[in-house]
Amino acid sequence: MTGAAVAAVRYVRNSPAILTVLFRTGVILFFSSSLFALLPAVARSVDERAIGYGLLLGCFGAGAIGGALLMQTLRARFSTEMIVSAGVVILGTAIVTIPRLHRLSTLAIIIFVSGAAWVLFISLINALVQNLAPDWVRARVLAIFTLVYMGSFALGSAAWGGVAQHQNVRLALVYSGFGTVATAILALWAKLPDSTADLSPWNHWRMPVIVKEVSDELLGGPVLVTIEYSVVAELESKFLKAMRQYARVRRRDGAYQWGIYRDIEVANRFVEIFLVHSWAEHLRQHERQTKADRELEQRVYAFVVGEPKVRHLLYADSMER
Repeated sequence: MTGAAVAAVRYVRNSPAILTVLFRTGVILFFSSSLFALLPAVARSVDERAIGYGLLLGCFGAGAIGGALLMQTLRARFSTEMIVSAGVVILGTAIVTIPRLHRLSTLAIIIFVSGAAWVLFISLINALVQNLAPDWVRARVLAIFTLVYMGSFALGSAAWGGVAQHQNVRLALVYSGFGTVATAILALWAKLPDSTADLSPWNHWRMPVIVKEVSDELLGGPVLVTIEYSVVAELESKFLKAMRQYARVRRRDGAYQWGIYRDIEVANRFVEIFLVHSWAEHLRQHERQTKADRELEQRVYAFVVGEPKVRHLLYADSMER
């Protein structure tokens, strides 16, 4: 279980697209959680009966159903970023508007709109996270997404409840509503991916033949993998830039240490090295390569002369431990 959790965290940490989705989700939920945290107080201010709060929750659910019915039409016309940003802006505007309303009927309409905006955001974000993770790690990535989702929701609820306690409910909703709207600006720096890559397996690496002299104890690792590249002299800077991007793939799929070195005795020879905890983990690396990685690997090979030379080395002192 611990190894599986570490693999999930490692995958997320080295996947910029997933990190973007988690960051946007956490920030948006922190601000928008005020709607749920303070709705009972708002409901009581307009109608002291319990039915008032129940009616507002029902309107929110009905709005969510309406938003779900609109989803297919909106997806056909607009990008994921546009729909999510529009939903967040509508949700934030509704939160700002809520403290200005003093009748249950008008408040119910705004809550209905909030429900529709909420489901546009949360359903697309949830689907995006699933589509950005391959089969072998999808459930674990979803667990991390849920942790961020619920953690941000809990933290935001406590924070806006504290603001309402020390100031008042109206100001807490106004501040959080404007904060929710402002999160749409994050699209300028952390844009959501509109399409997902092909994450089907691409197990194309040659499987090395293990000589009989290698004992089972050595297979426990660590495993050192080296790849020698003969790089075109004029393309060295482009090669190194591509390799820095490729390092994310190595770490994402199992390497806990990575580096690229230049040979001081042979011109234009570079050696990539990475360490994996065990031979079994390295075999999993073979299986975790996806067709989406093909473009990056081909870009690296475009700067190379000949076929890279791969070596697999096992930690020789494993038997003594």
